[in-house]
Amino acid sequence: MTPERSSEPDASDAVPPVSLITASGRPTPAFREQLRRIPNARNAFAVAAVYAQTIAIVVLAVHFDNWLVWIAAFILMGRALAQFTALMHEAAHRLLFRDRKVNDFVGRWLLGFPAFRSIDAYRRGHMAHHRDEYTPDDADLAGIVVAPATEDVPRRLLVTGVTGRAAHRFFLRSLLGTVRSDNKQLRSRGRAVVVTQLLLIAIGVALHHPWVYFVLWLGPYLTIWRVINRLRAIAEHGGTERADDGTLLTPMVVQSLPARFFIVPFHLGWHHAHHADPGVPMAQLPRLHSELKRAGFVAEALEFSTYASLWRRLASGAGLDA
Repeated sequence: MTPERSSEPDASDAVPPVSLITASGRPTPAFREQLRRIPNARNAFAVAAVYAQTIAIVVLAVHFDNWLVWIAAFILMGRALAQFTALMHEAAHRLLFRDRKVNDFVGRWLLGFPAFRSIDAYRRGHMAHHRDEYTPDDADLAGIVVAPATEDVPRRLLVTGVTGRAAHRFFLRSLLGTVRSDNKQLRSRGRAVVVTQLLLIAIGVALHHPWVYFVLWLGPYLTIWRVINRLRAIAEHGGTERADDGTLLTPMVVQSLPARFFIVPFHLGWHHAHHADPGVPMAQLPRLHSELKRAGFVAEALEFSTYASLWRRLASGAGLDA
């Protein structure tokens, strides 16, 4: 008598899930269409929340007027600036709002100029970087941080940031150079940054706290934010290279809550997914990353449990896949 076939499917009969990632490591057209929907309301809330928390930090510091509170506020304002620039990066990709005029207005006047950045200048260099990423033609290659040479790099970055040694370079070579540029558009954007900063100072004067701007905005920008930005850049670009098939071999760090709070807000840390498709809003990058991993485009050897472990590996010179 022939044994009756089990109604339970055998493992050999399992149909593999259809991949949403193409052979080149990009999302399929249908999946890409889903991913590229810009969440207007979510992003508007994010911009409003960044402003609300920034104002709250200043108000609480002035109200309590305690040196411990001032130190905490100083550090948190560096984080706030990281949030401003993360959202500006989204606007530079025209992914913050579906309406381009709204996107660029918010990106310039509410995010970029307050955070000492011109979104237009940033966009030109950043889009060129995505177009020729990590090749000899990469227009942003000079600014990409490669693997640090020694384990002392994070400490030196902290010292450089905390002591404000970046201030001279920023003011004399970057901002003032832009304001005096022969390029009319570049000069206009640089002056808009200066006007925005003067407006912030004027608000402090009107509220009888003119020094707050220097202590809780300019100071954190020249110190805490620059450290955060540099360490994030090392994690994103250190040791990155292309494989023989043209796909990007880049490290990936597990996105813990502390890391997202201090270093990579608004899903900015899903950098591999961002390079797989720069047209995907940050809110959808975790979903794209999951599919890239399922399709085999995220190598386990290049995944790190923390940012510190990645920095240590890069500093050791042992290579990412050691």
